[in-house]
Amino acid sequence: MPKDNIKEVLERVKKDKVSFVDLQFTDFLGNIKSSTIPAYNLPDAMVRGVWIDGSSIEGYARIHESDMYLMPDPDTYALMPWRNNVETGRVARVICDVYKPNHEPFDGDPRQILKKVLMEAKQLGFEFYTGPECEFFLFPKDASGCILPQSKGNGYYFDLIMDETYLIKREIMEAIAQMGIITESSTHEVADNQHEIDIRYDKALRTADNTITLKMATKFIAFKHNFHATFMPKPFFGINGSGMHIHQSMWKGGRNAFYDKADKYGLSKIAYQYLAGQLKHVREISGVFAPTVNSYKRLTPGYEAPVYACWARINRSALIRVPKVSKGTEEKATRLEIRSPDPASNPYLTFAVLLKIGLEGIKKAMKAPEPVEENLFEFDDARLAKHYITKLPASLKEAIDEIEKGRIVRDIFGDYTWSRYLEAKKAEWDDFRIHVTDWEMAKYLEIT
Repeated sequence: MPKDNIKEVLERVKKDKVSFVDLQFTDFLGNIKSSTIPAYNLPDAMVRGVWIDGSSIEGYARIHESDMYLMPDPDTYALMPWRNNVETGRVARVICDVYKPNHEPFDGDPRQILKKVLMEAKQLGFEFYTGPECEFFLFPKDASGCILPQSKGNGYYFDLIMDETYLIKREIMEAIAQMGIITESSTHEVADNQHEIDIRYDKALRTADNTITLKMATKFIAFKHNFHATFMPKPFFGINGSGMHIHQSMWKGGRNAFYDKADKYGLSKIAYQYLAGQLKHVREISGVFAPTVNSYKRLTPGYEAPVYACWARINRSALIRVPKVSKGTEEKATRLEIRSPDPASNPYLTFAVLLKIGLEGIKKAMKAPEPVEENLFEFDDARLAKHYITKLPASLKEAIDEIEKGRIVRDIFGDYTWSRYLEAKKAEWDDFRIHVTDWEMAKYLEIT
């Protein structure tokens, strides 16, 4: 690590009167993990790293090969405003990469996995940009601290009343702004207690870091106000779930490689190839961007979540949309929006698999199908077949099977992490499969 970067971070730590530093990373399920060190140990940590037991982290290592170490990324240093107390000691965080004892990057670290695919894009001359829209629910708690999960459909932008959730969202946005994260907007979503915060479009590694920070800040600040924040994709039957639409573009030589003013959609040949790769391989990666049993309760027709692999401009039932942009901003703002990922996913892995299948399309010069602007939820199987439209997996089990028989996720994750991911997801599916639900009790209990 360059000495100037270390010196700058250490000067900021001193200026900010930091007492402790959380060294953060994620497991492959997207959970934030951290090792907390006193600030006076940070100089050594920045040079030599901090050792951890990888066998205690989901998906990382077997017990006989558990030694790993964290290397802080100085670009991610930030004070955590909700733990910013001079009397008890201010706390900062630094996001880390995980390394093996031989000083090689650990190939099961989600951040390293994204970096690997970003390097593949860089070798082709591209930089990958993303802009995630994170939806979530805020539920109040009762006097005993129990969560009160409740919702009804109110409609978009229904936040004229400045209730407590409005103030919570504002505090979240102010907090992450202090951490250097720029947000685009905050809205109320379709369901009561459902909200969205959009992160500023940027290089993919930075927006992945920013996404996990947003989720962390949302949970901490909601808790402070006696609310529970959840990024569960589908908390309620019959009401829209929470997605994480992701805007994507590739840049080359400082220019948007997705833009071509001569095309009626404003898309370049590279954009169409990227789009074609995503449509062809999207089933194979669904188990990464929609990673839970609950994810597939959201990915069902009728609730605005896309289930059909096609693209369009104005059709919001399509998997990938080409958003309209303001006149004069086309060269900068032209992009593709994929609408199937959900906020339960690990953003590092989600961005990695999306980029990988897009690069497949570019490398193989794939041809994109024609757009479909009709309401896909009204299509029968014959019309879907006529347009060569496939469906996303309907369950986690189906998504797991696609990962297992395919090659894309295995190529990205490596054999060990790929097998551990499948192992974890199969266990989750089996746990769900044998569980007796409230629906079953209501449906079958009185059968004689």
